[in-house]
Amino acid sequence: MSAIKESVDISRRPEDIYSYVTDPSHLMEWQESVVSVRPLGELPLSVGSRVVVTRRVGSREFPMTMEVTDIDPPRGWHMRGVDGPVRGEVQGTIEPLGDGERSRLTIDLDFEGHGMGKLLVPLVVRPNARKEILRDEQKLKELLESSVA
Repeated sequence: MSAIKESVDISRRPEDIYSYVTDPSHLMEWQESVVSVRPLGELPLSVGSRVVVTRRVGSREFPMTMEVTDIDPPRGWHMRGVDGPVRGEVQGTIEPLGDGERSRLTIDLDFEGHGMGKLLVPLVVRPNARKEILRDEQKLKELLESSVA
């Protein structure tokens, strides 16, 4: 996978980070391109769970159904897109640092294009995602370090 791979150190325990990032209701808080999130089924997420995430790329909005393919609390998760012209694949890994009160979150991200998505992925999607992931991880760090949840 690994077209885009970025890490951020967060002054929170792995359990805190894991519970926040794997709760779909929080995506719009820390991922700037997300305009809506709709779980298809019960929460919390488990293997096989699906979530429809609509993202704005440029002036257009694209819905994508993401399916959980692996979940390993509080160490990580893996999801893949199952429909649409652009299908994302994301692997999240959380490592404890030092005494376990700090953690390193690594997000490994790639995209597969189908139909018109074959043009969009290299020209628009990957370049935008590469820029956005740094801002998203910084926003996540700020949110988690400023909260007591």
